[in-house]
Amino acid sequence: MPGDPGPEPLAVTRLVAVALDEDLGLAPGRDVTTQATVDAQARGRADVVARDAGAIAGLVVVPEVLDQVADRLGLPRATVTWHVHDGTVVDAGTVLATLEGPTHVLLVAERTLLNLVSRACGVATHTYRWTQALTGTGAQVLDTRKTTPGLRALEKYAVRCGGGTNKRMGLYDVAMVKDNHVVAAGSVAGAVRAVRERFPDVAVQVEVDRPEQADEALDAGADFLLLDNMDTATLAATVAAVRARTAGAGHVDLEATGNLTLDRAREVALTGVDYLSVGALTHSSPVLDVALDLDPRSVTVATQGPSAAEVPAPRP
Repeated sequence: MPGDPGPEPLAVTRLVAVALDEDLGLAPGRDVTTQATVDAQARGRADVVARDAGAIAGLVVVPEVLDQVADRLGLPRATVTWHVHDGTVVDAGTVLATLEGPTHVLLVAERTLLNLVSRACGVATHTYRWTQALTGTGAQVLDTRKTTPGLRALEKYAVRCGGGTNKRMGLYDVAMVKDNHVVAAGSVAGAVRAVRERFPDVAVQVEVDRPEQADEALDAGADFLLLDNMDTATLAATVAAVRARTAGAGHVDLEATGNLTLDRAREVALTGVDYLSVGALTHSSPVLDVALDLDPRSVTVATQGPSAAEVPAPRP
């Protein structure tokens, strides 16, 4: 996506390798159907097509999937011609990219490529609906750590492609004091103090579910408050109280979290919070239907299938 560094490259490399192992077996793996029915020297061209309208994400992984498949098969790498970029909102039927290269590479890569792109597009499209609902309110939609194991870097990138904001990447970059931490530490103040002493370089966020807890968290020196599971009236009153208290002392970010739905997104945003935190962006987004269409006119016609020796045997 223009202006975005994309998911961390090493995370993408690892993700693709694991996904290909799942589909092909341990490297180099095999696709018994493609390798039995398509000549190993055949070449072709295929379009990656959005069957549904939505926000696009995940195209960044396409070259990595194609390259790893080509390397596993010992074949030349395919090329990609882009027609749109991640972050674009498209209509159904839009061609996203055109792939050209060995037909084996295109067909072996197909399902892994589509699984990742469809998932990322689904997250981006869901996020885009939230950003549209919040237009003009000044509030932003945040993701959470409720991601699919192994897919966090891609899913959080997809949130950005849909216009959302990443809250934190993991447990390592931001401290978030929740109810169990307060129980373990004995108090909000004790928990915040412990974080400040041990990890002075990180921001400290505190979750509160009652207005009086907001005062306790501010007294403890919290940088950011999560206002959890409050009805709209209570949320608005808490926001007003915090803003009045912190006027002239520096902005404290406020986030509404818990029990948020699209139909009440705007009313929540208009309470004055800075963010709405929505775990469903990554844990409940349906995939966007994306397909790979091989152009039959482009495929070299094989006179015979590859020999058995050309089909790698599975590893024991």
